[in-house]
Formats: sequence, C-alpha cells, structure tokens
Amino acid sequence: MSVTTLPDLNLLPAEALKALVRAQHEQLLSRETEIEHLKLWLAKLQRMQFGRKSEKLTQQIEQLELRLEELQARPAESTSQASPSAATASSVFISTAAKPARRPLPDHLLRQTHRHEPKESACPDCGGRLRKLGEDVSEMLEYAPASFYVVRHVRPKLSCTKCDHIVQAAAPTRPIERGLAGPGLLAHVLISKYADHLPLYRQAGIYARQDIELERSTLADWVGGTSQLLEPLIEVLRRYVTASSKLHADDTPVPVLAPGNGKTKTGRLWTYVRDDRPAGDERAPAVWFAYSQDRKGEHPGRHLREFRGTLQADAYAGFNQLYEAGRIEQAACWAHVRRKFFDLQQAHASPVAGEALERIAALYGVEKEIRGRPAEERRLVRNTPRQAVAGISATVVRSNAAETFAQVGYDGGDSLCPLTLGCVDPLLQRRAHRDRQQRCRTRPARGCTGSKELFVCRFRYRRRAGRCHLQLDWLGQT
Repeated sequence: MSVTTLPDLNLLPAEALKALVRAQHEQLLSRETEIEHLKLWLAKLQRMQFGRKSEKLTQQIEQLELRLEELQARPAESTSQASPSAATASSVFISTAAKPARRPLPDHLLRQTHRHEPKESACPDCGGRLRKLGEDVSEMLEYAPASFYVVRHVRPKLSCTKCDHIVQAAAPTRPIERGLAGPGLLAHVLISKYADHLPLYRQAGIYARQDIELERSTLADWVGGTSQLLEPLIEVLRRYVTASSKLHADDTPVPVLAPGNGKTKTGRLWTYVRDDRPAGDERAPAVWFAYSQDRKGEHPGRHLREFRGTLQADAYAGFNQLYEAGRIEQAACWAHVRRKFFDLQQAHASPVAGEALERIAALYGVEKEIRGRPAEERRLVRNTPRQAVAGISATVVRSNAAETFAQVGYDGGDSLCPLTLGCVDPLLQRRAHRDRQQRCRTRPARGCTGSKELFVCRFRYRRRAGRCHLQLDWLGQT
C-alpha cells in the first residue's frame, strides 16, 4: 500500500470526506485480514518447527495416555496385593514383561546347524551306556558381510584337424554392453542408492575397503544403463496403474544436484497410486513415479493422457485442466481440508474448528468400518443415519457449497471442491454467533444474498463444461 500525503480536510467537501473515510476503512479491514492470515501461518510454521508432527486430536491422545496408565497400573495393583516376600520377584517380572516379545526368526533364512555333543561317552556316575533322551535347540541370528566374487566365462576354441575350421560358443550377453558389472551387482548399486539412500561416492568408499576401486563416474554409468533396461517394466507398470478407474495423485519436492554451481535445485516427483483394496478389490496395488524438473500443470496432463475415471488429489491448480474435458472426475481430499481446520484449532483454539475436527473424525470412523467391503454395501452404510454425525447430506452439499469457509488459511492458488465445503459449511454458520472472538473478525460480504457473514475469504462458483469449480477470492476490500 502506497503512502500518500493527507489532504487538507478543511478544504474538502462533505462527499470527498466520506469517500476518504470509506477508503481508509477499507484499507484497515484489508490490513486486519492480512494480519490474521499471517498470524495463522506463523503459528503453523512454529508448530512445524518446534511442535509435534501428529495431527491427532488432543482428546484422542489423552484417551490413549489414560489407557496406557490403566494398563501399567494393573501389574502394580497385583503386586500390592501379593505378599511382601514376593514383591522383589514381582518387580523383576514386571520389568521383564515390559520388554517386547521376541519373534521367531523367518523360516526362509539359511540355517547352519552346529551340533554340540557331550564329552562323556558313558554315564559319569555308574559307567552305564547313554541313550538319546532329547535335545535343546536355540537359534542366533548372524550376518555374513557382502563380498565380491568374479564370474569367469571360459569359451574353448576348437579347430578342425582337416580344414582348420574354428568353432567356439557365442559370448554370453551382459546387462550393459561391454560392462564389468553383473546383474546382481547392478541391482545392489541401485537398491543401495534409491532404497538405502547411499550416494554413489559413499558406495565407492565402501567398496574400496575390499580393494575394489570403482569410480563414481563408473557407478553413475551403471545407474544410467540399468535405468534404460528397466524402461519396458516401467511402461508396463504405468499402463497397469492408469488402467484403473480410480487413482490417487500427489507430488513432492525433491532436491536435485545442479552440476557446476555446487547447489541443488528443486525437482518434482509425481506419484500415482492404484489401490482399490478398501473397496473390496483383490487386484494388486501399484504405484507409478514420474519425475519432472518443475511443477507445471502440463506434467500431470501428460502423465494421465490415457486415464479415464476418478482422480483423488489435492487442490493444486495444475489438476484443474484435467477436469475440464469431462473424462476425469475430481474427488476432493478430506485430509487436506482437515489440515486447515487443525491449523486453525491449534492457533486460536477455535470451538468451530474443534467441532469440525470431531465431525470429520466421526466420518473417518464410518469409513474405517466399511473398508474392504463391496461398493454396494459401502454405499448402503454411508446412506444410513450415522452419516448425519458428520453433517453429510446431498441437500446440504448442493445448497451450501458456495457459502462461507471459516479462516482455513488457504492462499490464492488453491481451490476447494464444493462437495467438500458443503459438508462443513452448516457447522460454521450455526456456530458463528457463539464464538465471540470469531464474530469480531467477521465482516459483511459484498454480493452475497441474505445476512450471512464471511470470515476471511469468500468463494464463488465458476461453471465450466457443466461442472462446478469453487474458486477462492481474498477479501482485500469488503
């Protein structure tokens, strides 16, 4: 906001004074809205830096702590009721029982049996003959350090004694043409790099302890060559994942080395998950990863060019173009909506946000019960009166989706599905008059019918291709 010199109020007419007051009032409201938004983000960042990572409700954590105290108190009660002479033994038993139970070793591990025969060949008391009574078997887990070995391919040459014709077997193929590494070593390098997060220079140091000198550039060539070998499998995996009627998509930033400047740049790893087991499907789940150098919306459009069905994703604007053609249907993510209420509840202890979290928890409870059941049975359970606990109904969704959404802290780049907003909007409208602190921060909204109030942001519908999309419009001036 630019700072201008205040004009002489004595020389201004009445209408100009009123306009000046209205303009200053609007600027103050805009600043107040921005201050509240920044306070909310500051509280969120402080909790991310210094607070706990879990987003579970405090009530749930307290219930678990009470349950833990109850379980820990039961052995103590039994100890107090026991005789004093057994107190020491009981305390030792409690400390021992608190340790986790030792699980048996897997059956697929190679067993090396070492037999320990008694030194005595006859009874040490009477000299009688000994016969087998039984045996005690105990197991100990051991580890053989990984070691290199050389596979030599010998191809004898044979010549004819009459015409000097030479015959020889064809050379066996190698994973990488003229490469030194076998398939087992290539697999070990890739697993160490991507699964165990061991950079190539660290692997080179590990191999050097066994007098195997492998330059980092050589290992990098092996990684690149193996990636080309895996491309057919990745393509099969991509076709299998995108053949599903429902996908879950998300992206995450990954640091990528920028050669030449000694710094890293931010790339994007796009994740597409096929997992219909919660719907009773027995087909194997799968995930397909795709990398891009940036987060442009063209990447998910290229990745899902053959997909048709339902896409569950966050409110990233890059996915909006996928829904416009009509071949992909949007499924809003409840976890992202819940996170905004959680941030608001942690920052301001808002009862509105607290009740919203409880209702969403009730909705999660219903989904937990029906996970893995057929689609018709899940639909039947969702249509029972129990869903009213979470405030879900089709009428409420259609009638309230374009209304208020209390201080969720979204920035201008996100949009929320109206099917998601309509579920929590009646709660916000009903509780607004009971929260004095929230009511002081509300302001009447322009262009809205009725006397309802908006909290920090307003929403408007944008209809395109017969579908409703909800956009966010910051109230810089109300």
